[in-house]
Amino acid sequence: MVRTFLLVLWLFAGVLLGGGAWTAAQEDASSIHVNVVLVQLNVAVTDRKGNYVSGLRPEDFSIIEDKIPETISTFEEGSEPTIRPAAHGAGQVVVADAGEPASAAGATSAQGVHPVGINAFAGSNVFILFDTSNYMYRGFVFAQDAIADFVRSLDGVGKLAFYSYSRDLSRAATLTSDRSQVLRGVRSTVAGDDAALYNCLLMTVKDAAPLKGRKVVVVFSNGPDNASSVPPEDVAELAQSTGTIIYMISTQQAQQEPVSTAVFERMSKATGGKAYFAKSWKDETEAFASIRDDLAHLYVLSYYPQPNPNRGWRAVTVKLVGKNLQKYHVRTRDGYRLLQQAQLSAGNFPEPGTATAQK
Repeated sequence: MVRTFLLVLWLFAGVLLGGGAWTAAQEDASSIHVNVVLVQLNVAVTDRKGNYVSGLRPEDFSIIEDKIPETISTFEEGSEPTIRPAAHGAGQVVVADAGEPASAAGATSAQGVHPVGINAFAGSNVFILFDTSNYMYRGFVFAQDAIADFVRSLDGVGKLAFYSYSRDLSRAATLTSDRSQVLRGVRSTVAGDDAALYNCLLMTVKDAAPLKGRKVVVVFSNGPDNASSVPPEDVAELAQSTGTIIYMISTQQAQQEPVSTAVFERMSKATGGKAYFAKSWKDETEAFASIRDDLAHLYVLSYYPQPNPNRGWRAVTVKLVGKNLQKYHVRTRDGYRLLQQAQLSAGNFPEPGTATAQK
């Protein structure tokens, strides 16, 4: 079954950040070694009107994995420095960058939005996946303009990549810090064949999977998928298990198929991202701006999982602690699947077609 082979080969646990791991293994020759590295969660907190809630502290969050309480190891908010909850003393935090204690006074009243600074995107890796199928003949240049503006707006992002897809994936600009290279990739795209979105999105998530830090895929789709062999559920699970956020921007053309609309919403939600449905080219530009704003206001929580006999899918729940915070909404991925090393075997299944741009 395609799904089984894809997930066995490519699923990684957590975000694959460096530092610390625990291994559980049986003693016989058929043992399965399971490595769990620091799990990173990108968390958005919003009020009832959709405004971002800022100023929260580590003690305001609770992480549960398979009903097991977890301890936050590192904590970041937007462009603020990384902090580490102290080993002793409730509410004590240490600013990793500055080395001095930070106030743990109740931040529950803080509902302002921090200005978007360059450091808000530091260490992030953003992949842009652009629909160049035959659905894109109308308004192609307007879409290119919206993507180019989005690329220019991401000052401070560690690296960017620009891919396009129709029936095959084209890596027009592989991950780079050179914005001009990415913009050349955007302008070089041409519209063409049928749309194999899920095949190409899976390969994009695979490219992001081994990376450290925040990993984001922004998809621009102008129509439904009519050529993939990979089900969208496989893509969503791989993204969840590797800590990759997927944002979907879908045009009015794509909305004409309700199935695609529902799939886009489920896939983005499962990974902690969002789906946007644009009725006009102006809406598309606003959707890109909203994604940039969302990335700038994410909390980043990480933890080392407690010993857990579950070797498969692990459900993760993030909640806010305290009566005053229950009115806010939390958005993040809802779990991940472990990497089972003994089952890895490269080349056991055919890859969907791919074309890589020549440099």
